[in-house]
Parts: sequence; C-alpha cells; structure tokens
Amino acid sequence: MMRRIAYISLGSNLGDRSQNIQQAIDYLYACPQVKILKISSLYKTEPWGPHKDQPEFLNAVIKLQTDLGPEALHRYLQEIEYKLHRKRNKKGGPRTIDLDILFFGKILIDDENLKVPHPEIANRAFVLIPLAEIAPKLYHPVLKKTIATLLSELKARARTASKKGEPFHMEKVQKIGKIKV
Repeated sequence: MMRRIAYISLGSNLGDRSQNIQQAIDYLYACPQVKILKISSLYKTEPWGPHKDQPEFLNAVIKLQTDLGPEALHRYLQEIEYKLHRKRNKKGGPRTIDLDILFFGKILIDDENLKVPHPEIANRAFVLIPLAEIAPKLYHPVLKKTIATLLSELKARARTASKKGEPFHMEKVQKIGKIKV
C-alpha cells in the first residue's frame, strides 16, 4: 500500500476533554501503520445551533501519513472512539471524542458511512482554523480552493451577514495552547 497523507479532526466536550484528545492521539501514535506528522494547537469552541446547551468543545486537527486505506483508517478511528467511550445518542450531541477524516490524499469518497473530503469543512470554523494553522495551502479538490481561502471566505460570509442583520453563525473558536507530544 502506498503511504498517503490524511487530515483528521478531533473534538471532545465530555469528561476530561484535553485528556480525551491526548488519548486519541496516543492511540494513533501506537498504530504501526500511522505516522503523525503535525498537530495543531488546541482550540476551545462554543457549541451552537440546536445543541448549544452542552459543554464547550476542545478541537484540534492532525496531519498523518498512513499505509491504511481510507475505510480501514475510518474503522480504526471508530475503534478509538469506542475505547474512549463515545456514545452516538444524537447527531451533534455531546461526546467524549469525535474523530473525522477531513482529507485522505486526493481520494474522493461518497459512501453512506464515509464522505471524503468531509462535506462540512467549508462551514466549520472549528475545523478550518486548526487546519489552516498546519496546512493553509492544502487544496480542497472539490471546492478547488485552499484551506486559507476557505477560512477567509467563511469569515467574510459572517461579516457580510452581520452587517446586513442576516442570520449566520460562525462559532467562536479560541486558541488555548499546544497539545503535548
């Protein structure tokens, strides 16, 4: 298998959130088919929308190299979620850990259980901000724009909507520090 680059988002808002993210990264370090190349800073994100009445999230993004295929990596990420007691009670609800494949090389996947690139990247500041920190020039193969451009456009949409008094929400994301490696 050819080694491919993948980007994974990590999020947690239950229990010891930073420890949950650290343990997920430790599990990835322990996998012989995975090599972590970069880890973003840790960011605090307020919940919003229909699930705004839950604890704040901590989020990060990692860049890794892997011999696993996208489906195998996805299964491994789900195993990590299971080990860290992830419960899938309701979409968008609280969770101990959430691991999503954002990009997997230049591969496009549109299956029921896996969509790559992740379809909501361009609308999520809590993904774009840490992703832009470690890979601003990463090119989105579907939207045909860099991550830096997508982040700039999201911020511009939020400013324009605010000026017009239109409803548009861009969650507040605050850098809170580095993840221990």
